[in-house]
Amino acid sequence: MLLTMLPAKRILLIISGGIAAYKALDLIRRLRERGADVTPVLTRAAEEFVTPLSVSALAGAKVYRDLFDLTDEAEMGHIELSRSADLIVVAPASADLMAKMAGGICNDLASTLLLATDTPVMVAPSMNVRMWEHPATQRNLATLAKDGITFVGPDEGSMACGEYGPGRMAEPLAIVAAMEAHFAGGPLAGKHIVITSGPTHEPIDPVRYIANRSSGAQGAAIAEAVAALGARVTFVTGPARADRPHGVDIIEVETATQMLAAVQGSMPADAAVFAAAVADWRVDGAADQKMKKEKGGLPTLSFAENPDILATVSQGEGRPELVVGFAAETENVIAHATAKRERKGCDWILANDVSPGTGIMGGTENDVTLISADGAEDWPRMGKSQVAERLARRIAEALG
Repeated sequence: MLLTMLPAKRILLIISGGIAAYKALDLIRRLRERGADVTPVLTRAAEEFVTPLSVSALAGAKVYRDLFDLTDEAEMGHIELSRSADLIVVAPASADLMAKMAGGICNDLASTLLLATDTPVMVAPSMNVRMWEHPATQRNLATLAKDGITFVGPDEGSMACGEYGPGRMAEPLAIVAAMEAHFAGGPLAGKHIVITSGPTHEPIDPVRYIANRSSGAQGAAIAEAVAALGARVTFVTGPARADRPHGVDIIEVETATQMLAAVQGSMPADAAVFAAAVADWRVDGAADQKMKKEKGGLPTLSFAENPDILATVSQGEGRPELVVGFAAETENVIAHATAKRERKGCDWILANDVSPGTGIMGGTENDVTLISADGAEDWPRMGKSQVAERLARRIAEALG
């Protein structure tokens, strides 16, 4: 059956060099299935990985390659090509092309199109983990984000070079989901929402850490729910078991300190939802080497308090219009959550009972009470995706 979620949408797809260029072939197929018209642009480096013939055959359209093609310039021109699309997608986006975009360099067709356009641009980065983590790439990423560029991925995993970490291009269906959210509009269109999720891992030594039982499922569900209503979502997650949401910008962290830095680096935002189960304490002076079991006594661990991410954002400069926290309690749930909302300075708290008998922590359902300045509103027990959808609608109403 033909899918029509992107009917007649004109997509200018720029494919840059990298082994992930082969995924662009599947991306083209997925877009065509959904009714989109795809105009492909290949960089010279991309042609080392995929052929113009294969790209053209899948797209059912001519492949554009050369800035100085006289026929193309006479018939269409790079200015018109850059502005005739509904959305420009760069997948994969190499470190080189992202650097050109950030610096305003235009020395080939792809970079010139990106500089000459007034069309929204969505980027799916793909590169070696060291290249992704390099300060230069992170500076370029921050610059492009401030310029209004939307990012999908990168994912974390094994790479063709044999290394492991963030840098893999997002899967084609995740890119398609982000594109569908872009075109969906909806009550949260134009809004930026930051969401934290999962546990944090606080190291004791290189092989041991302090953590909790959070799966990250509720945070991931909230991210997908607000994205489905048209929001641009930055998803900051600890090392959670749950699958990562599609169609959102994902930042992977380990510790509470890293999570706070990622949240602050993602501002400004219209709303922030803090669903992460952040560790309250960390080991003060974690060991650089594995601690050995010694005869004659147990090791002594000294603890330090972790930063309070919810309070820091709620009470800080540039505060989002709406700040939502979670309170995972095992007793006196409403009283503790109400006091937490007042103490932290957030707008709403979603309180839930995570006692072992409830099956909430790490489970598929949630039983929450929304606490605001107007009082406590009990929600029936339901699946975490349903909780997310209900919360997303309430956020849309509040920001409307």
